[in-house]
Amino acid sequence: MRVFKFGGASVSNYEKVQNLGNIVKQFPDEQLMIVISAMGKTTNALEKVAEAFFAGKKDEALHLFRAVKLQHLDEAKYLLVTHFNPLMEQLNDFFTEVEWLLHDKPVREYDYYYDQIVCVGELLSTAIVSAYLNEIGISNQWIDVRDIFRTDDNFRDAAIDFAFTQQQVDSQIKPLFNKNRIVITQGFIGCTDENESTTLGREGSDYTAAVFAYMLDAENVAIWKDVKGVMNADPKLFADAQYISELNYDEVIEMAFYGAQVIHPKTIKPLQNKNIPLHVKCFADASLPGTVIHNNPVKNLPPIIVIKHNQVLLELHTRDFSFVGEQPMSDLYEMMAKLHIKPNLIQTHAVNLQLCIDDRPDKVEKLALAASAEFDVQVEKGLTLLSIRHYNTEIVEKLTAGKSIELKQQSLDTIQMLLE
Repeated sequence: MRVFKFGGASVSNYEKVQNLGNIVKQFPDEQLMIVISAMGKTTNALEKVAEAFFAGKKDEALHLFRAVKLQHLDEAKYLLVTHFNPLMEQLNDFFTEVEWLLHDKPVREYDYYYDQIVCVGELLSTAIVSAYLNEIGISNQWIDVRDIFRTDDNFRDAAIDFAFTQQQVDSQIKPLFNKNRIVITQGFIGCTDENESTTLGREGSDYTAAVFAYMLDAENVAIWKDVKGVMNADPKLFADAQYISELNYDEVIEMAFYGAQVIHPKTIKPLQNKNIPLHVKCFADASLPGTVIHNNPVKNLPPIIVIKHNQVLLELHTRDFSFVGEQPMSDLYEMMAKLHIKPNLIQTHAVNLQLCIDDRPDKVEKLALAASAEFDVQVEKGLTLLSIRHYNTEIVEKLTAGKSIELKQQSLDTIQMLLE
């Protein structure tokens, strides 16, 4: 049993889907659980649909969604002949699911509608890929992961109910492999016990693959990406980014926590719990070794650079010059917990503290308002968080040259700087 995860870049057009089929053909005797993301930039396009709908612009939302529909229909026409009509029935069900919602008026919070709309991207892409594989003779079973992954109702960052989900995997998924060698499903999405769609956080398909690997006792997980393996920096930003052949779980968790896009932050825990190795493989050239991530020590790593844009710095100063002790900190963490805010950086002083978080305008405003009951609050936006693992003086000076450092934290392994 192996788990494969194909990201959006791997299914962004019909040629990429055909290449996915070529990769699957290379494993003719394997049981494969295949997890697939939305096609290309579909998630971004659906986010714009959700934004227009929530702003009361129904016609604009329907127009934007029509563009998403046409894109997927075009890809299906290039890929399918005999399986096209059955696929159309399936796709129309998904289209209707969203269009019914778009004809209503929003009465709940934005994150709820985001999840109901955005989740359709994965449903569309997996239906098309499943139909294509069946068309070329690679028999497979498509499933709706929302029938398997039970989550809470923390929309846009839902937590999985592991006990219930394991029961569903045992009763619904494992029996499928008695008749099918390949099962195809969606990453990133789940469902509440009220039958409301949820998402697991951006790039959450990696996490989906890891959870399936854990629950199916898979031999390994392969994440297929448009790079030859894990790099020490984003190759789109750094032309001299270096390929890393192996990493351990700790290192990858740190990278993901600081904002590296290579692996979803939650991915490692279920794999580490059962010592399941993770392979990051090159989609364009499956013969390349890629990067293997395991539980063994790895030495002599290059500096690992993670850049996170759109950061906000909150400067909090106690109103009566009392110390920032246990109670104010406890109150602040309670505020963040209620708003589902995860701090990227915190630095405390005698009577003030600095807090770096992602710029989610609705949540930033609510946190600043709540904190103002105990603190004088100042907010600075448009900042960039630079994190470097295994840093040296040369790389720090190079990446901060000409920039103003608003906040800095440093340990033996890692340096983090908030830059203006």
